[in-house]
Amino acid sequence: MLRIQGVSKTFFPGTVNERRALVDVSLHLRERDFVTVIGSNGAGKSTLLNVVAGSIRPDAGAIAIAGRDVTRLDDHQRAAYVGRVFQNPSSGTAPHLTIAENLAIAQSRGKKRTLGMAVTARKRMTYRDELSILEQGLEDRLGDWVGLLSGGQRQSLSLLMATFTRPQILLLDEHTAALDPTRAGLVIKLTRELVERHRLTTLMVTHNMEQALSMGNRLIMMHAGRIILDVADEEKAKMTVADLMKSFENLRDAELSDRTLLQ
Repeated sequence: MLRIQGVSKTFFPGTVNERRALVDVSLHLRERDFVTVIGSNGAGKSTLLNVVAGSIRPDAGAIAIAGRDVTRLDDHQRAAYVGRVFQNPSSGTAPHLTIAENLAIAQSRGKKRTLGMAVTARKRMTYRDELSILEQGLEDRLGDWVGLLSGGQRQSLSLLMATFTRPQILLLDEHTAALDPTRAGLVIKLTRELVERHRLTTLMVTHNMEQALSMGNRLIMMHAGRIILDVADEEKAKMTVADLMKSFENLRDAELSDRTLLQ
């Protein structure tokens, strides 16, 4: 479903600020794989998602989604293939549009913009049904501006919008990090339900190792732009947070600040 082959990305090459964000990264996700990604700050996790989404173009390597080479396509050209939820709840929605209008935009993702984007009575019924899944009463607030919602409600809406068109790949970039524990738990519960319901292939970045171990069927750890650990299925199910910490601490060049960020 997703094939990343030999991808590298360096920021500010040839300067004192040069940073190798990805170094010859190769990763293959089968259909319905749910892969969690952990690693210290600057390990390359978000850059990996940005490369897949098309918002950053790699210096080398290739990316294919559902058998199509998308390496040269920009993010708006990949919109029909990729759904994404960002860390900031404000990033995935338009605050000065209503809930219904936001859903209409999500429904048209990757399609030619036409008058069909209008929020019809039939669409409103569909939106009510979809919003009821969130169990937050938003199905009765279709005319409310999204800017009036709480952070947890906006993130739940962002998740619903990202999965609305059943994308080939769902990208979750620390999508609960800005929420308090209670709201984060609700969004994680919703994530499990939507991924299972729509049978989505998912790549989720997180700093929470317990979350990384409990979700999905596969886990990768990144460090200094490389994948240093890749475990799946039974092997992943047997792992503990202590095992992950040991894997990280075994790196000779791991710094104390990195280990602290992972805790």
